[in-house]
Amino acid sequence: MKIVKRRGVVKKDKKEALKPVDDRKVGKRKAAVKADKMNTQKSKKETSADKDPNKPKRPPTAFFVFLEDFRKTYKQQHPTVKAVSVVGKAGGEKWKSMSSGEKHPYVVKAAKRKLDYERLMNTYSKKKEVSMADDAYQESDRAKSEVSDEADEEISGEGGGNEVDG
Repeated sequence: MKIVKRRGVVKKDKKEALKPVDDRKVGKRKAAVKADKMNTQKSKKETSADKDPNKPKRPPTAFFVFLEDFRKTYKQQHPTVKAVSVVGKAGGEKWKSMSSGEKHPYVVKAAKRKLDYERLMNTYSKKKEVSMADDAYQESDRAKSEVSDEADEEISGEGGGNEVDG
């Protein structure tokens, strides 16, 4: 019987010895991690504020170019259907059933829109670089004026101190 007790004690000791120290405090740490994640996530308003409204929109893919035409024809054929999901599902099924030859005009239109987008992005990025350079120049002017203002204050402060003493 002593052997059984020892084995029981040994097994408990082994289990405790095998457990890492971190496992004992898991509950507290998990709660802290969740709180950190909630604090680091940005709200929708904060993320939308970061976007530049002047930035060009990305071009649609060939499928979305196809959907533009498909929606018009589908609504003419089915005027009672109001759900967007139904139109989207029907468009997806139609797109999958089309051959590459039938998809070709949409692929060409999408490629043309992509080229236009790239041109717009090049001009946008150049304008942005120029405006950032102007901002940096203005900030350096401000910094210089702040330094000179502080120096003027120190000089006038010394002169004012002499008048009070004298």
